[in-house]
Order: sequence, then structure tokens, then C-alpha cells
Amino acid sequence: MHRSALFLLALLLSVPVAASAQGTLLVGNKSDDTVWRLSLDDGSRVAGFASGAGPHEIAVAADGRTAVVTDYGQQQPGHSLTVLDLAGNGAPRSIDLGEHGRPHGVRFLPGGSEVLVTTEHSHALLRVDLAQGVAQAIDVGGGVGHMVALSRDGAIAYVSKIAAGKVLRVDLAAGAVTHEVAAGEGAEGIEVAPDGSVWVANRAEDTVTVHHPDTLARIDTLESPGFPIRVVFTPDGRHALVTNAMAATMSVFDAAARTHVATVALRPEGAEAGRSMLGQGPMPIGAIADPLRPRAYVAISGGDRIAVVDTTDWRVLDYWPTGRQPDALAIAP
Repeated sequence: MHRSALFLLALLLSVPVAASAQGTLLVGNKSDDTVWRLSLDDGSRVAGFASGAGPHEIAVAADGRTAVVTDYGQQQPGHSLTVLDLAGNGAPRSIDLGEHGRPHGVRFLPGGSEVLVTTEHSHALLRVDLAQGVAQAIDVGGGVGHMVALSRDGAIAYVSKIAAGKVLRVDLAAGAVTHEVAAGEGAEGIEVAPDGSVWVANRAEDTVTVHHPDTLARIDTLESPGFPIRVVFTPDGRHALVTNAMAATMSVFDAAARTHVATVALRPEGAEAGRSMLGQGPMPIGAIADPLRPRAYVAISGGDRIAVVDTTDWRVLDYWPTGRQPDALAIAP
């Protein structure tokens, strides 16, 4: 497509219609190269943005005005971030990452002007200034650094390595890895719990491991059958939610007691024949909990749906349609 046509498409997609007073859900559609903005009231699409190829993860600034999308790429590796203007009608813009290919995990740093980004091809954890571009590249070594989580004060980053099955701790002030330990085969999903511990979903081992934030020593191991791939916490800190892609379920754990509470089936009608980048079937991947009401949202990649889950009784309330292969989720307040 000609550059001017792409620019026009981006403008048309980014025009907002009407947003929920409760905020909106951002959904990255990996096969469509788009990010949709859905009303949190009823799942209706209120806006859309053109992203780079293969949008895999999304982070939203604390003020809700800006979102950053990692352009992982499709057959060819991506080398960029897409920055979305959520407050106005500005067209999406791109940040070139240069030699750093296959960007994936992303988190905003305190202050909202910089993000951390993992890049699989350059084995780096990047510090990216949204105005100036790449400010720092921290070498995290081989093993496919994939997802990133942050300590509550933003001083420490934790990176999961899929191929190595490891989790590592990065001191951001020093710009160096301080610890690296085994988590489990296929270590991917990662999040910091309210008590500071680091939870890692090990997809090839059907486990979630819990690690000490300073030493990464293993505190506990939880069973989560069916390819656990993401882990998130509810805003009140009571529950950990783990999506199991192959089983098409979500495991719910008591975060403090680290005990299993419930398993939620996530199979929207008509999704059995769907296909995601991981294979055939519904494939729940990305998940996020609503900060204002008792709901969680799960991206059903092979089903092209968002599952809306009631977090009081762990039942599916609805399925909202998306573009092709939704994965990344974020909430814009």
C-alpha cells in the first residue's frame, strides 16, 4: 500500500466514536495489524488504530493518554513500536528500534515518558524514550527474553526467557542483570504479586512458579494444566489469574495462600475451528482485570473474541467480537 494511503487509513481508524465512562479496552489483533478500542460497557468498538505488523503487547501510561504497542512482525521481524494518542485524534506514530528486532514485552516506567521493551533478536531489554527513541540497551543474554514485569517502585525489572526456561532480575539503575534462575520449561507469562513476589507461567511444564523478588529463589510451585501462558492479578490483590492456552481455561488462585480457587472454561460457541499462532482451537492468551468493577477480560486468540469473566463467581458473562487473533490487552482509563 502507498505511504499516503497508509496514513489515511491510520487517520480513519483512529477517529473515536464514544467511549465508556468506565474506560475502554485496547485489543491488539495480531493478524490484522490493528488495535481496537472497545467500550467496557458492552464491548462495542468505539475506535481502531493501525499498528505495525504483528502487535503483540500493549502498555498504557498511568494518565491514560498514551499507549505503546510492540510491533513483533509477521514472517519478517518487526523493529518498531507504535505510539497511540488515546486523548486526542492524533495519528499513530512509529519509533524505530534499529537493530533491535522482534520487540515483545513492554511496560511503562514511572513518569510516563519511557518504556521498557524486550527484543528477542538482539537479546536486549531496551529503555525507550517516547520522544527520543532507544536510550539504553541492557544485554539479557540468549534464551529468548520475552515478557517483562516491574517491581512496584519501578527500580527492578524481571524478564522471562521462553527457550531457556528462566527468569532474570535486572537492576535498572545499574543497567545490569543481577540474578538469573530456572523457572520452568517455556517460561513466559510474568507478573509481580502484591507482596512483591514474582510469578512465572511455565507453558511447557504446566506450572506457575513463585520467586523471591531479591534472589529469585523459588518459593512455591503451582499446577496449572494446559499450557499456562499469562499471569495477572486482580486489582484488590486477592487473586492470580492464569490463562491456559491449550486447555482453553483460566486458572484462579488465591494470591496469598497460593491455592487453587476455580477453573473457568473459555470456549466461545463456534470457536472450535479457529486457529491462532499457537495452533488450532480457541487459545486464550492475554488477560487483564478491570480496575473499577469485578470483571476480567481474556483474549481468545483462535476464537476472535474477548471473554468477559465475572470475578465474584468466576463465570463467563459474555464474548465480544474482535479482529483476527487478539492477544494483547490493556485498559485505558
